[in-house]
Amino acid sequence: MKKRILGKQNSLTVSAVGLGCMGFSHGYGPGPGYDESIQLIRTAYGMGCTFFDTAESYAAGENEKLVGEAIKPFRQNIVLATKLHIPEEQDLETVIRKHLDASLKRLGTDYVDLYYQHRVNKHIPVEEVAGVMGKLIDEGKIRGWGQSQATEEEVRRAQAVTPITAIQSEYSMMERMFEKDVIPACEELGIGFVPFSPLGGGFLSGQYTSEDTYTGDDVRRVITRFSKDNMEANQPLLNLLRRVASEKGSTPAQISLAWMLHKWDFLVPIPGMRKVERIKENFGAADIVLTKEEFEQIETELAQIDIHGNRTDEDIAKLKDML
Repeated sequence: MKKRILGKQNSLTVSAVGLGCMGFSHGYGPGPGYDESIQLIRTAYGMGCTFFDTAESYAAGENEKLVGEAIKPFRQNIVLATKLHIPEEQDLETVIRKHLDASLKRLGTDYVDLYYQHRVNKHIPVEEVAGVMGKLIDEGKIRGWGQSQATEEEVRRAQAVTPITAIQSEYSMMERMFEKDVIPACEELGIGFVPFSPLGGGFLSGQYTSEDTYTGDDVRRVITRFSKDNMEANQPLLNLLRRVASEKGSTPAQISLAWMLHKWDFLVPIPGMRKVERIKENFGAADIVLTKEEFEQIETELAQIDIHGNRTDEDIAKLKDML
């Protein structure tokens, strides 16, 4: 697979498409079993993936354990990313080190390549977090760090203290708010950008309809894009993807990923994939070349399409009361 570089300082070289591992443990309804999930992660590596993403909060740490076991045979050959929440306000450095040490134990490794603050705690100055991350980089416990869903101001303030390797935030044809300021700031500052939900929670694959239902801890139960009315209202976007995919001999999912890969050369999406055929499909997007004319036509048509519904942390929090 083609490679890309995240960050100009504390940089990491990764595959052009990574693997978001959350769905193996929770978030999208019943997934593969433990052994099958390990095999799928190893299959992804065999297909050229060198970028794997998890977090301490995914299934209360169980996802980190799963990923750690899966990557054990090739740990030194890949870039491993995980994330922490910082709810506490006192003794920040001790808190961060405690979270990191717990993640390292679950992952079965003595360092993390990319350590994100999962969400920016508005009560804790980003400069203080950046300062601790700089110490951890100097000690070799992490190789780079980043923020998730940060504002442009938060990115710039943190970058001034310890250079950021990557920002991980939601980005897809369905959610483009970070194109206004954060992504251009990343380009200016030499920071990588890692989109989560690059397929809009699966909507952009064209595999789901307004008649589908979701159960258990599947976040699509509370993501408003997946309401029946919004699914139907968003069909023009799928129509665009299907037309371009037909012209390119590819799939809607591949076109949606190829579009963002074409648009930003410092961007690396991390779609979740729980079947071998989906892994092959999404990794194949890295080989699709859009011409200037094809890309501009997609951009022109996208600008005329209104997106209905969204994905918010507040809505996802409602899922806990439904379980």
